[in-house]
Amino acid sequence: MAEFVVDDSLKINYHLDGESGPVILILNGIMMSTASWADFVPVYTENNYRVLRVDFRDQGLSDSYPEDYRIDIHVEDIIKLMDQLELEQVIPVGISYGGMVAMLMAIKYPERIKSMVLANTVSRVTPYLKAASQAWQEAADLKDGRKFFKLAMPFIYSDYFYKHNQEFLASREEILADVLDEKWLTRFNRLAESSYDFDIENQLAKIEMPVLLVAGERDILTPLEKMKEIADEIADSRLITINDAGHASCYEKMDEFNTVVLGHLALTAKNN
Repeated sequence: MAEFVVDDSLKINYHLDGESGPVILILNGIMMSTASWADFVPVYTENNYRVLRVDFRDQGLSDSYPEDYRIDIHVEDIIKLMDQLELEQVIPVGISYGGMVAMLMAIKYPERIKSMVLANTVSRVTPYLKAASQAWQEAADLKDGRKFFKLAMPFIYSDYFYKHNQEFLASREEILADVLDEKWLTRFNRLAESSYDFDIENQLAKIEMPVLLVAGERDILTPLEKMKEIADEIADSRLITINDAGHASCYEKMDEFNTVVLGHLALTAKNN
C-alpha cells in the first residue's frame, strides 16, 4: 500500500504492481476498492503489464472528503498520481463509475492515455440509473450493511448469476455485512451524488484513442443499448458483449472479461 497527497493533506491510496511493461490503470466502480482487484492483478502482471490501482476519495483506504463534489474531481487526482510516478501514459480500465472517470480523463488529457477499456458504463446518467442510485442511498441511510447488501445487489448481478451462485452470494453477504459500516455507507452516498449530473454524450467524439467497450447482456443499470451509443460516437472503438452477465460482468464472467481485455491490450498497448 502507498499513498499520495492532494489538496495539501488528503491522502489517496494506491498500489502499483508488476516489474515492467505498459501500465493498466484500474478505475473502480462506485462500490469497489483496490482490494476488489486482488484476483485480477496476477493475470495482468504475468502478461508483462504493470497494474496501478487507486481508491478514489471517499473510497477504500483513501481519506474521506466530506464536502459536495463532482465526479471530475477524481481526474485531477489521477493526473497528479501519474506525475508523481513519472508515468507519461496509462491504459485505463474503468468499470461503471470508473468508466465515467476514464472518459472524462480521455477528453481532458488525451495525451496521457494510450488506449482504454470501458466496462458497464454510460456517457450520461439516465433517469433509471439515477433512481437506482437514489434507492441505494435510501438503503445506505439505514446504516445497516446487511440490509444495504440485500437491497443493492439485485441491481448489480444478473438474474442468471443469482440462479447459479446462491452460495457465493450468501457468503458475500456475510463478509460484507460488517465491512459496509456507517462510515462506508456515508462515503458511498457522497460518491453517488457526485455523478448525478454526469453527461458527456456530446463530447464522445473527442475520444480518439482505441477503446474497447465491454457490455453485460443482462445489465439493467448500464444496458447494452447505452454501450452501443457510446461505441457509435467513438471512432476507434469496438464493443464486446458478455453473455448472461449483468452489471458486474468482470466478476460474473471473470475469465471471459480478462480474455477480452488482454486481447485489446495485445492489439493496442505495446504498439509504437
